[in-house]
Amino acid sequence: MYAPPDLRRPLPPTGRRVGVLAVVAGLVLSLLALVPQPSASAAASLLSQGKAVTSSSQENAGTPASAAVDGDNGTRWSSAFSDPQWLKVDLGVSASVSQIVLRWEAAYSTTYRIEFSSDNSTWNTAYSTTTGPGGTETLNVSGTARYVRLTGTARATGYGHSLWEFQVFGTTGGGDPQIPGGGDLGPNVLVFDPSTPNIQGKVDEIFKKQESAQFGSDRYALMFKPGTYNNINAQIGFYTSIAGLGLKPDDTTFNGDVTVDAGWFNGNATQNFWRSAENLALNPVNGTNRWAVSQAAPFRRMHVKGGLNLAPNGYGWASGGYIADSKIDGQVGPYSQQQWYTRDSSIGSWGNGVWNMTFSGVEGAPAQSFPEPPYTTLNNTPVSREKPFLYLDGNDYKVFVPAKRTNARGVSWNGTPQGESIPLSQFYVVKPGATAQTINAAVRQGLHLLFTPGVYHVNEPIEINRANTVALGLGLATIIPDNGVTAIKVGDVDGVKLAGLLVDAGTQNSSVLVQVGPQGASADHSANPTSLQDVFVRVGGAGAGKATTGMVVNSDDTIIDHTWLWRADHGDGVGWETNRSDYGLTVNGDDVLATGLFVEHFNKYDVQWNGENGKTIFFQNEKAYDAPNQAAIQNGDIRGYAAYKVADSVTTHEGWGMGSYCYFNVDPTIRQQHGFQAPVKPGVKFHDLLVVSLGGQGQYDHVINNTGSPTSGTSTIPSQVVSFP
Repeated sequence: MYAPPDLRRPLPPTGRRVGVLAVVAGLVLSLLALVPQPSASAAASLLSQGKAVTSSSQENAGTPASAAVDGDNGTRWSSAFSDPQWLKVDLGVSASVSQIVLRWEAAYSTTYRIEFSSDNSTWNTAYSTTTGPGGTETLNVSGTARYVRLTGTARATGYGHSLWEFQVFGTTGGGDPQIPGGGDLGPNVLVFDPSTPNIQGKVDEIFKKQESAQFGSDRYALMFKPGTYNNINAQIGFYTSIAGLGLKPDDTTFNGDVTVDAGWFNGNATQNFWRSAENLALNPVNGTNRWAVSQAAPFRRMHVKGGLNLAPNGYGWASGGYIADSKIDGQVGPYSQQQWYTRDSSIGSWGNGVWNMTFSGVEGAPAQSFPEPPYTTLNNTPVSREKPFLYLDGNDYKVFVPAKRTNARGVSWNGTPQGESIPLSQFYVVKPGATAQTINAAVRQGLHLLFTPGVYHVNEPIEINRANTVALGLGLATIIPDNGVTAIKVGDVDGVKLAGLLVDAGTQNSSVLVQVGPQGASADHSANPTSLQDVFVRVGGAGAGKATTGMVVNSDDTIIDHTWLWRADHGDGVGWETNRSDYGLTVNGDDVLATGLFVEHFNKYDVQWNGENGKTIFFQNEKAYDAPNQAAIQNGDIRGYAAYKVADSVTTHEGWGMGSYCYFNVDPTIRQQHGFQAPVKPGVKFHDLLVVSLGGQGQYDHVINNTGSPTSGTSTIPSQVVSFP
């Protein structure tokens, strides 16, 4: 199990004994700090613990800013070895601040100031000194602030500025009740260790309930503590996630399998949706693990010490999926998989390709060769950030938030994982029955969100306007907006992480289901982008639902990493107008990157891209099956709406490995003019495109604009364009 490295540095030439004395002095002052303070501050509460915190720098991965507000005097923030440096805490709400306690490590600030702000822009100095003594300093201050910043301009040592704890005391207006962080994970998170009796029986019990429960309401997360588990075959059904609780996949090893097959659907895997496997090492019993899935079934941070078979038993149909941050020692065998995307991974070899196999940053990937074999291979992924995950540090639950990577290749977990560990105490552990009002109050208070498995109805948007907030769902936690509201709104702020959530449209039309950034968002987030990982949208299927647009991205630099936006083609509440949803994804922000973009069956454009310098690596689409006739999809003088449209105003855009399929089974005479539409400009480039008519149910005239041969007949052979323009 990983623990932060021992950060005791070598003694400076004068001897670190000075530091030891400072620590002793700190202990004395800590005891003095326990003496009751004057009555003026008696009503003050500790406001900063667990709140969102940022810093100008950090010495290394083991000394993050969050360590200064975690309530643990054994963890610390330390800066780079230079001046000036700052540490800033967001209290979540405006507060009357009456006291600051600084618990310095031996590397302290001699000259520093305490600053207050209500808007994170205009700052007022509440306290300053040029003779800071180190140890524990208790500062009586006065002022109103939401943001409190310590800025150090001179250091006592040659090291950085370093605090065990930065504590802000005061009172708030009492608008929101104080919401406790942490707590248990609820009844639908099942935690196992190697000594747990009858693990196989319990896993089988969950699978029996979930195997064919495609539109059921139960949700489960199966979590395995670090250790070795023998003779396990964990079959994974709908709305079930399985994950190890180590910091690395190899911390939790199965001598056995994690299996998805398609026996429930007569050997057809095209509806094996909404499930996941993460953070485990597998020694498959027969040498090859079977993971026969289609959309919304990520395989992340896995180590398969053998091969991986992506097809169902009997090699029946399968329609595409996603692997990231994983190591497969043997061969990956797609067999009948029509398309697949693999990112930032390592594989022994790749077996074959049907229509579209796309790789970015994958060690061992086959060479670029589209269209035959249909491999699209990028050596690196331009920008990526792996999905946050729950893990155990000793007996304490924490969430690890991996760091952003640039030009990534291979897995992120070789060596010391880079990123930030956030204690569960800094999360509001959301359980079924929680209201949007309570969830939003928790975010304002400074807590992150951990949604336990369940279905959540919200009558106002979940609003995340605080930078670096993590909102992580376990077990396909599902959010349903009532009364036509937007389910999730993210502000135009840095570094929000949305992950592991399914948003299901309500019966009253929502204009948007997931919105990243307000309309007109313009802030630069290139250093710390917002990321969406395994965030899925569904309109219909589990019942009638409507939404004008599934997801809108207004913020610049957003990373969309594996999403499936789906207007249902089967299930309950399905019909051309019954589950009406015109647009799947609309991108207005600049410099947005989509890696693993699955968008299907919307009534008009599945994807509209209006922002500049957008990039998509892998796109999988089916046009709406249920168009009643040609007139229903007529787009001015164009027959049908493109699956992926780049606005005429855009000057720079690029896409790789992209496919669109049609199956107009209501009216097979429908013709779709093209799968892709884009302006013809030097900066707008596409690589490795295809369109397919499935069994001749409707046809495409072209691939992109008026380029590319038409599909024809019933042979289900793709029409391809290697490069555009």
